[in-house]
Amino acid sequence: MAEAKDAKRYRFDGERVLHLADLDTDGGVSREDRDRIEAETKTLQEKICAMQDRLYADGREGVILILQAIDAAGKDSTVKHVMSGVNPQGVDVYSFKTPNTEELAHDFLWRVNRCIPERGKIAIFNRSYYEDVLVVRLRELNKTYKMPERCTGKKTSEFFDERYADIVNYEKYLFHNGYRVVKIFLNVSKKEQKKRFLERIEVPEKNWKFNAGDLDDRDVWDKYHEIYEMAINHTASAVAPWYVLPADRKWYTRYLVSQILLKTLEDIDPRYPKLDEAARMGLADCRRRLESEGKKKDAEPAK
Repeated sequence: MAEAKDAKRYRFDGERVLHLADLDTDGGVSREDRDRIEAETKTLQEKICAMQDRLYADGREGVILILQAIDAAGKDSTVKHVMSGVNPQGVDVYSFKTPNTEELAHDFLWRVNRCIPERGKIAIFNRSYYEDVLVVRLRELNKTYKMPERCTGKKTSEFFDERYADIVNYEKYLFHNGYRVVKIFLNVSKKEQKKRFLERIEVPEKNWKFNAGDLDDRDVWDKYHEIYEMAINHTASAVAPWYVLPADRKWYTRYLVSQILLKTLEDIDPRYPKLDEAARMGLADCRRRLESEGKKKDAEPAK
């Protein structure tokens, strides 16, 4: 039986260069491992729930979990399963699609910056500001931006190198303000993506998920992955690492994401707030008042 590999194997923090072709997309686990791994995932999720409760109560740090992937890699199902059971009051989920007119009239970080959570909460970004160095580069949308010539007239490499630098600085800024940024790329194979696309076409309940436009990106698979490699290699850092996870087997992906999120929460080590002496005395007084209610009721004469 193949042993589940630790998520550290898929971590990129700027110390080594990512080559997607060198990474597996199935995690090296077999289907016989599924029951064991799903049981371990459930244990991890229980620990995440306990840690999230402490994070929310502590309120000193926040977590931003970014999920990036090509279509049908499993972003939605990953969010659904990994965060099952957590207190919804302490979690925000945002999906970022093609920028609208208002968003395009602002800097590229504007729409995301409005979604940074309060410290004490976890925010999950289903896609993110990375779209502005991924799909924008793939389709050369930067050339259509309504911006001054000094911005749009640059060479493509210079334009995006500046954006990579902006992202690195932004993520450092978030870290310096009490946030942990964890970035995950779901690395699905072309074969598995085709299988999932066909399932969306053949299963009526999944028809709504299929978008014929997704095949356009599939036609430029190699170019898209080259752009992903560039983005990850330029923005991986110790304070905001990337995890490039195998995504062909969703149950294994969920295990790894759960492992990563739990490790992040453990590194934060949130604590329940301790009350000062005056607050503790106040609680003691409230307890006496509540206990006295029962005594008064018992002392009342029967009618």
